[in-house]
Amino acid sequence: MASLADTEGAAPHPPAPGPAVLRHRLSTRIWHWTNALAVLTLLMSGLMIFNAHPRLYWGQYGANWDRAWLQIGSDETTGFLQIGNRRWQTTGFLGRWEDAQGRIQRRAFPHWATIPSTYNLAMARRWHLSFAWLFAFGLLGFMIRAVWNGHVRRDLSFARDEIRPSSIWRDVKDHLRLRFDHGGGYNLLQKAAYVGVIFALLPLMILTGLTMSPGMNAAWPWLLDLFGGRQSARSIHFIVAAAIVAFILLHLLLVLLAGPVREIRGMITGRMEPRG
Repeated sequence: MASLADTEGAAPHPPAPGPAVLRHRLSTRIWHWTNALAVLTLLMSGLMIFNAHPRLYWGQYGANWDRAWLQIGSDETTGFLQIGNRRWQTTGFLGRWEDAQGRIQRRAFPHWATIPSTYNLAMARRWHLSFAWLFAFGLLGFMIRAVWNGHVRRDLSFARDEIRPSSIWRDVKDHLRLRFDHGGGYNLLQKAAYVGVIFALLPLMILTGLTMSPGMNAAWPWLLDLFGGRQSARSIHFIVAAAIVAFILLHLLLVLLAGPVREIRGMITGRMEPRG
């Protein structure tokens, strides 16, 4: 038996971490990984489609000689991104870049960012349409399931105490200090981000995509009125895609800061171990 002297100066053992708790239901995990594949494919094939006409307009019509609010292009020596009257040189990245064989290419987005990697508008449209169905029906199924099993009410609804200014400021400070654990649930900022993306940005992406389809224009002409024309829908589609990319990058950054092994394992198994 150890004597009192043997134990007086010993550092106390940290408490053993508690058992893993269920954080993500199976339906959420399936949708997460299916959606990740679909969104990545849609973004990359969408960039190839954009390469066919790398200009954006507002209104009903848009062609080469119309004024574009955004364009990615090149001249004889440089690539550029232009928004309104502001122009930035983007040589080597956008507008003018070298392919894998060292040849100069004058397309908006480089080969490593598009599906397919070589210019093929027809193939890009096939990829885009195929994964758009997977994306749309996956989102619809997730929404129905999330409402049915109480995920929205239980995990994504806002409590009265959470929307107080003091609570909002506390959540902001916790994120700045890289404190991400909140008793196994989502904090206010996480809820706001997920609700905004799942119930606003993603449906808006689908509706603007449908508005660009001539067949849908004939079936649902009200979509053109809703978004102010096909070119406006195309611009909104591009802006929403950029917002989704920003969300994904922020999401990946927070996963890295919170512990990628623990977070990824939790999204695979559904269970999360409390931090020690």
